[in-house]
Amino acid sequence: MDKKLRLSRRLDKVASFIAKGTVFADIGSDHAYLPCYVCLHDNSTYAVAGEVHDGPYQSARETVNRYGLSDRVDVRLGDGLQVLRHGEVTAIVIAGMGGSLITSILEGGLDRLDAIEQIIAQPNIDERSVRYWLINHGYSILNEAMVEEKGHIYEIIIGTKKGGVNDLTERQMLFGPYLLSKKPELFYRKWKHEYTKRERIIEQMKKATVPEEAKITAFSDELTWIEEVLNDDNDYA
Repeated sequence: MDKKLRLSRRLDKVASFIAKGTVFADIGSDHAYLPCYVCLHDNSTYAVAGEVHDGPYQSARETVNRYGLSDRVDVRLGDGLQVLRHGEVTAIVIAGMGGSLITSILEGGLDRLDAIEQIIAQPNIDERSVRYWLINHGYSILNEAMVEEKGHIYEIIIGTKKGGVNDLTERQMLFGPYLLSKKPELFYRKWKHEYTKRERIIEQMKKATVPEEAKITAFSDELTWIEEVLNDDNDYA
């Protein structure tokens, strides 16, 4: 049997944050590539692969069977965190969807989070809302990373109940406290693009019959933050 399961660059980076021996759930697992990959490389790991749609659920089961992992990757059909039993996992991965959907899944599963020490989130957009949710629900930001795949730059946010940063300024909510501190090369590329995008949005909003001044002001403030962060080596809190 071929054990050479390979992940995308994005999921490989997500997998790197799952500690050895972790019992975790991958919510919205699709083909269950992530939990299978982790379990193939760590015999002490157990995973739950959750899917809300039958098609991906069946695909996930096929992947698990193909790699002989049915005793260590439990594929379940259900909505969000409702696939979990209380206390059976200590970490959750939610990757590959918008930030608002990630927070909605977490909010809908609050009754399943008592034993969850770590949340690994990889939002495709709206990372700030994920940081807000984590901080407002007793989690701290332990680490962050960026990865590029197929022309898109993704952020990975690690929330934890142990240690980390939990007193974030508005700028840190936007940029990410660790990313703002480290400023990797992808950080500059992303925020140069975001600067241009916000400029276009402001111009479009100004042309509206009744311009929304509050939103224009908010975007203008963010433009100033981005410009300061990109053009100064000092970190702005």
